[in-house]
Amino acid sequence: MSENQAKYSADSIQALEGMEHVRMRPSMYIGDVGSRGLHHLVYEVVDNSIDEAMAGHCDKISVIINEDNSVTTEDNGRGIPVGIHKKEGVSALEVVMTKIGAGGKFDKDSYKVSGGLHGVGVSCVNALSEKLVATVHRDGKIWEQEYSMGKSLDPVKEIGKSDKTGTIVTFLPDKTIFQDINTYSYDILATRLRELSFLNKGITITITDKRNKDKDGNYVHEEFYSKEGLVEFIRFLDDTREPIMKDVIAFEGEKNGVPVEVAMIYNTSYSENLHSYVNNINTHEGGTHLSGFRRGLTHTLKKYSESSGMLDKLKFEISGDDFREGLTAIISVKVAEPQFEGQTKTKLGNKEVSACVSQAVSEMLRDYLEEHPEDAKTIVQKVILAAQARHAAQKAREMVQRKSVMSIGGLPGKLSDCSEQDPAKCEVFLVEGDSAGGTAKQGRDRAFQAILPLRGKILNVEKAMQHKVFENEEIRNIFTALGVTIGTEEDSKALNIEKLRYHKVVIMCDADIDGSHISTLILTFLFRYMRELVENGHVYIATPPLYLIKKGTKKEYAWNNDQRDKIMMRFGDGAKVQRYKGLGEMNAEQLWDTTMNPEYRTLRKVIIDNGVEADRIFSMLMGDDVPPRREFIENNALYANIDA
Repeated sequence: MSENQAKYSADSIQALEGMEHVRMRPSMYIGDVGSRGLHHLVYEVVDNSIDEAMAGHCDKISVIINEDNSVTTEDNGRGIPVGIHKKEGVSALEVVMTKIGAGGKFDKDSYKVSGGLHGVGVSCVNALSEKLVATVHRDGKIWEQEYSMGKSLDPVKEIGKSDKTGTIVTFLPDKTIFQDINTYSYDILATRLRELSFLNKGITITITDKRNKDKDGNYVHEEFYSKEGLVEFIRFLDDTREPIMKDVIAFEGEKNGVPVEVAMIYNTSYSENLHSYVNNINTHEGGTHLSGFRRGLTHTLKKYSESSGMLDKLKFEISGDDFREGLTAIISVKVAEPQFEGQTKTKLGNKEVSACVSQAVSEMLRDYLEEHPEDAKTIVQKVILAAQARHAAQKAREMVQRKSVMSIGGLPGKLSDCSEQDPAKCEVFLVEGDSAGGTAKQGRDRAFQAILPLRGKILNVEKAMQHKVFENEEIRNIFTALGVTIGTEEDSKALNIEKLRYHKVVIMCDADIDGSHISTLILTFLFRYMRELVENGHVYIATPPLYLIKKGTKKEYAWNNDQRDKIMMRFGDGAKVQRYKGLGEMNAEQLWDTTMNPEYRTLRKVIIDNGVEADRIFSMLMGDDVPPRREFIENNALYANIDA
């Protein structure tokens, strides 16, 4: 027995004081210490203001990104109490800011429902900030307290008089914990605040970025306000899709003490887009509220379709999935004591919620179908079309569903496999074209790197019916090469990745416009049909260099224009630049050195930050509607100065 093992005694058990445990294990509380965790700090503070709004005490919330990358949030709620806390002997404000598990949400009378609320969230934000200032306007006075790394620097002090109420929190994330505190993204924060305004109608939420100015010289600023809530949210999400109904079907009410809000619309697309929320938290893994919605929808529509007589000529049974094809829906519930499965709050476990949502949806839909017979007829026709397509897709899918990869007489297409059998060590490169594929095959490490060349541009799955997707040869090759199938015990449409043959799926395309387009087509396919791969962190994008700079025997690669210019300055006169238009221009050794060698390469991992926003962007970029796509490109393009 080693000495260390023998020493495991009472002294080994650490009882961390105050907020030390948050600083030692930040990822336990906020997910990670990268960009996602950094933005999460803002959400935690905003959640407290939203809770005030849900309780009816606040209708204005503002978020400001300051020049020094600190963030200020302000609301016009009641203000955090500042009186002396009986048990702790210090101001209630200090208790809220420095004690984990202290807050109003634990007192049943203060708040009926809450997502945040002066509990875990804001004290964690404080612990992970090098500086935090809380200012409270309450009872005609202004109170203030300053903190550093979770500890108060001085007692709460009165600093002036006030005729308003509310709380202002300014915090600067701790540089020693977060990898890069300069990465606050205006777009990521604006997307979440827009989402919150839709989920809580009647609240004005503003965001201001003091780091950047618009063309008029004002700070970049947006104001979000929703009058109709989820109805507007649906219109926003489905802006790029073509609806088949006149109006959005919407319902708002309370069932067995659970406030339920639902909005839905059918469109001409072939994908199902369901977004669910509990107390404003996006539950992207679903849960009991989502299964309640599905049950209510299927039951009501099936009953209506059968009684209408439109299904009489159909030769096969309609399945539950058929009712959800081309459906965009948002389910938002408020639960007093939510039980989430897992730490990240992404799946609801409360059993009673399922029946509440199911009843609410059944009633709403039954009334709507009776009052709108034309729309009802259109929906049933869409369902029949979906069933026929599913029937065709099933046949096509069977082409993909081979018992094993080897039983079909070799591997698919032009896949060059690796010798390693352990999927965790293997990686496959999806490469555009045979010429790049040939170079990649020569340059790879055969032990653990497989190459699958794809013939040019794969099918745009956003515009194609499901059976057409499965009939496509390139897509069939991807399924067979990866070893994944469709259908698990729980869900017939889910991806089964038990037999996934490679834990790294790397998209490797040329560094030009065409290459970017092919990457986007592959990503669209993976997002729509293999989302589980992305969610489990298996998808990467390779980053081949743009330039090779040579001078005599010296040579260096550059991945962007800045790097190129710095290398050329260092090399001095006589340096020659080669611009790589495609992977095929590199020889095998160059490709290995720059893009494929695990020691030196840069892989970008593909993650889904916000499923709702990702869904909207894909349908806009890859759909039929041109104006929103043009606007997106104009807003995000880098303009080149061309001397023509």
